[in-house]
Amino acid sequence: MKLFSLLLLFAVSVSAQVPDIFKGLFEEEIPVKASIGMVGPPPEIEKYIAKVETAARKNPEWFKEYSAASAPGVPLPYHENLGLTKEEYDEYGKLWAKREFKSNEEVLLVLRKTLGNTWTLTASGGAGVISTLRYDSATDSFTSPSGKLVRIEDIKTDDNHILGAWTAKEWKFQESGLLGLTKQNFAIGKFDKSEYGIIVYRSQELSKEGQKIYDQSIVMRFALGKAGQIKPQTAPPKTTAPKKK
Repeated sequence: MKLFSLLLLFAVSVSAQVPDIFKGLFEEEIPVKASIGMVGPPPEIEKYIAKVETAARKNPEWFKEYSAASAPGVPLPYHENLGLTKEEYDEYGKLWAKREFKSNEEVLLVLRKTLGNTWTLTASGGAGVISTLRYDSATDSFTSPSGKLVRIEDIKTDDNHILGAWTAKEWKFQESGLLGLTKQNFAIGKFDKSEYGIIVYRSQELSKEGQKIYDQSIVMRFALGKAGQIKPQTAPPKTTAPKKK
């Protein structure tokens, strides 16, 4: 009977272990500070972007095909049809290299075990939508109100990506309905050259004609380890009045 109890206790402790995808990023029930924001280059780059947009309107079919053949999240390779001289394109590249993360909102994230041996990242503020995702380590999938997000190819980018060099695991939901296409993506990982973790969430609804009906994107950055954790406040020690003589 004692052996059975020990085995049962061991089984419970194993099932309660934090899933691998969260290890090194979160600890169970420990709040972590995170920032919702976006990485962007200096404002001076806008004049070059305006020139590219003008060129794209003049030659939309070529631009659509050229963009589709290029890697997402990085500048398009140089081509004279972009509307920039080689000197302007080089200056654009220098400005692109000066990208910085700019925070729009501070939120809290807490990893919690939920019903059915699943896990969720409870989030506050503008990140609240990810609280609806439930992770099941048995199937390595997330479930949202829309459906199941299945694991897809891992993300591995270099310094030229809009978010910089980062590595992450990613899940995706996609379903076609009467009104069009619904898509959800969730990625979690860390930056390669800094002590920060990253979460990227996107939800889209597209009409049958491909027009965006709904599009929500969230990028969150959080410090890893103790630097990002919020320690519970401890009550000050009680003081006792001196005894009267």
